[in-house]
Amino acid sequence: MRKIFFGILAFVSMIFIAFASFKDRYVEQFNKQITAIDVAKPDPFDQIRSLYDSLHVDSILSYQAFEEAMYGYESMAHRSKKNLITVIDFTLPSTAKRLYVIDLKNKKLLHHTVVAHGRNTGENYATNFSNKHGSFQSSLGFYVTAETYQGGNGYSLRLDGLEKGINDQARARAIVMHGADYCNVNLAKSMGRLGRSYGCPALPREINAAVINTIKGGSMLYIYANNKNYMASSTILKTKTASKTMLAQHDEVEHTAAPTVVLN
Repeated sequence: MRKIFFGILAFVSMIFIAFASFKDRYVEQFNKQITAIDVAKPDPFDQIRSLYDSLHVDSILSYQAFEEAMYGYESMAHRSKKNLITVIDFTLPSTAKRLYVIDLKNKKLLHHTVVAHGRNTGENYATNFSNKHGSFQSSLGFYVTAETYQGGNGYSLRLDGLEKGINDQARARAIVMHGADYCNVNLAKSMGRLGRSYGCPALPREINAAVINTIKGGSMLYIYANNKNYMASSTILKTKTASKTMLAQHDEVEHTAAPTVVLN
């Protein structure tokens, strides 16, 4: 009887040891797989932060605006033909340099200038946005630059809005980038704001051609305003799990905007 008891005990012990060994090997293999996944797929937002830091623009460009622009750039990579991103930050006043053209490949800020908003979008600050014809308001969101032409405002660049219901009427509304006499420093000083467009992101004439020639032909442009209605409507910024985290931050964290850089 004792032999049977010790035999059973030995058998159970062998099973327990075998199970423990299997469990240890399984856990080790699982941890290796998780580590491999982490190495193969780094956090995209860590990469965006690293790129932002390497640009040394923290004193002039809001990280929140840059993060959203880059997330959209990555999401819409199939629409972009250039390693460029143009950001317009409408949380800043029109008297500030709020347009940024960034060379992502060489990690360099190429252009930094004032830009006008639509006459019905606001006075010095842009607060009202529309996709409707005749609204004379600016539209937020992601665009891809298209062809250039010579029009009533001179050398101009057509923009195609990528977000249905938000800015997809840009071409039909003739929302283009162009130079304007009302977009200049002296006017801003005398009026307390830039002149305003019919909804176009108008630039100073002296830099208009240089900016257009840099970004024309398929580069991404993002017009940012930290606007709750836009954030709730944009499919580009809310379709993926990673972007949902970013959306939650809008509600839970008070982001500090970059210091306003006003023209001298």
